[in-house]
Amino acid sequence: MIDKYQTEEDFVSLTYENTLQIAEHIAPLVLPTGDDVSVARFDMLMYQIELAMLTEKSGRRAKNDVIRKAAELSKYGTIPAIAQQQEIIEHIIYDDYLEHAGISDYENIRIKLRDLIKFIPEDERTRYYTNFTDDVLSIEWKVSELDNDDLTNYKKKVNYYILQHQDIPAISKLKGNQPLTPDDVRSLESILWNELGTKEQYDAQYGKTPLGELVRSIVGLDQKAANEAFSRFLNDAQLDSRQMHFVRQIVNYIVRNGMMKDLSVLQESPFTDQGSISELFDNVAVFMDLRAVIEGINRNAMVA
Repeated sequence: MIDKYQTEEDFVSLTYENTLQIAEHIAPLVLPTGDDVSVARFDMLMYQIELAMLTEKSGRRAKNDVIRKAAELSKYGTIPAIAQQQEIIEHIIYDDYLEHAGISDYENIRIKLRDLIKFIPEDERTRYYTNFTDDVLSIEWKVSELDNDDLTNYKKKVNYYILQHQDIPAISKLKGNQPLTPDDVRSLESILWNELGTKEQYDAQYGKTPLGELVRSIVGLDQKAANEAFSRFLNDAQLDSRQMHFVRQIVNYIVRNGMMKDLSVLQESPFTDQGSISELFDNVAVFMDLRAVIEGINRNAMVA
């Protein structure tokens, strides 16, 4: 029996009877490698995906498990062995790499990452495998198109892509507080609803959030653009130190968050550290002018 399966060519085309012979006579002769149990489990996970591909199944949950493990590994990038595989780890997390990968690609992932799984803390990588025998009444493969893992991975891809492509005109305009053109909007729709995922995924993750508002919330507002928007107040010699503090806090907030939709934050620290709005601005017109600038910045990001 051993002679029958000596070369790689002997395994190219196996019948069901061949697999039974290998399982009964050959497999027991293969000694354990002594690998950590986490390595064996990772191998099993990758083989599960490869088997799904061979049987034309999705393997979606197994793929999501690989993405989760890659995300955990990315947290320990200071470990030299993990740093060496940072490129493939980032591809797995942020790109659609797994969706377009072939069996050889999955084997490459298995080989490169299997010995790194041990670096993931036990409570993050523990999985329990069972092997219960039960009566099979029917078999039907169903994969939720919008399960939690899909949405989480979509959000990660969106954040990573937008931060890495701030030179794209539509994204650059949003960061620079410039209004978008219809072409810019179509560009964002193509990126978020086609390249990175689907409109259904977008709606499920972000609801009715306009595209521009989402992008602005990720990239923030350029400091120079924010200073220009509020230049009338920042250069106003008539504002006292407390009022100037208030204005600077608004600028800092918008630079960090991209916009200020909820003006009620102005009634909280750090905006109120020097006094409330009513205490700071006897002249309501000054505050209303400030509010108009804030709303103008918001408006430039609200194009759907």
